[in-house]
Amino acid sequence: MSSTADTTTVVDFERPAPELIARLAALPAANIGDAMERLGVADSAIQAIWPGARLAGPAFTVWVAAGDNQGIHASLAAASPGDVVVVSGGGDTSRALLGELIGERAISAGLAGFALDGAARDAEVLGEIGLPVFAKATSPAGPYKNGPFRIAVPIAFGGVPVLPGDIIVGDSDGVVVVPRGRADEIAAAAEAVFADEAERRARIIGDRAANS
Repeated sequence: MSSTADTTTVVDFERPAPELIARLAALPAANIGDAMERLGVADSAIQAIWPGARLAGPAFTVWVAAGDNQGIHASLAAASPGDVVVVSGGGDTSRALLGELIGERAISAGLAGFALDGAARDAEVLGEIGLPVFAKATSPAGPYKNGPFRIAVPIAFGGVPVLPGDIIVGDSDGVVVVPRGRADEIAAAAEAVFADEAERRARIIGDRAANS
């Protein structure tokens, strides 16, 4: 979709079932990454900009010019409640792509949050209002608003390909991208990884207690 498209209309693409998203949301991103053989893990520089932020939902993709957020404004009208707006910003950190005002609008639109291959600002306020934002950096510098942009197209995000409707999961370790077509398989594998690690940890704790 081009920057001249009518962005007042909701963009439609296949989204995973909410139950599947909930299964993945309940798991650590690290376990999901392990279940994908360490593929699908975004650049480790992309982190939560406030402590404790967690993110899970279908990807609404946005491709913007470096330091320009016109496409993010368009996404607020085009994305559906529960979507994670995933922004390919070329890794540019010279200007923040969003801050508290876009954050407030995103909450009003029911969006799950943002994942930015770029910078954000107003981290403290975004934490106070509870909007999860994962970004490569923070910067006080504001964005350009000139375009061009594309929405709901395949993008590159932190070295990982993302299609609209892929599932994004973010926690204190970073962000993983679960391909929509394999999400059920990956969720089952990640649940197995989680159970195995929990059992091994319990065994280690038990051995330590027995030897103390």
